[in-house]
Amino acid sequence: MAFRRYRALPQGEVTVEEFRAWLGQFDADGDGRISRDELQRALRSLNLWFAWWKARAGVRAADANRDGAVAGDDEVARLFAFAQRHLNVKIAELGASYY
Repeated sequence: MAFRRYRALPQGEVTVEEFRAWLGQFDADGDGRISRDELQRALRSLNLWFAWWKARAGVRAADANRDGAVAGDDEVARLFAFAQRHLNVKIAELGASYY
């Protein structure tokens, strides 16, 4: 079994682009969408407790069309808002267009 080393989420405040790039490295199948399992892997990389539960809650909060994955600018913006509120991720440059 090969282990993949992921880039860590930058400490302190991150920009939307940094957050999107960090999250994109967990898109295992390369479809441009983040599934619950992929989000769980991302949250585990942050050493968060209950990553499975937080991933489920994050996808539920962000998935507007209920297809089981986060895709598109609107859904990614919802995931940004979830990360700020529930994961204590500080994201800079969140203008009105991201809510």
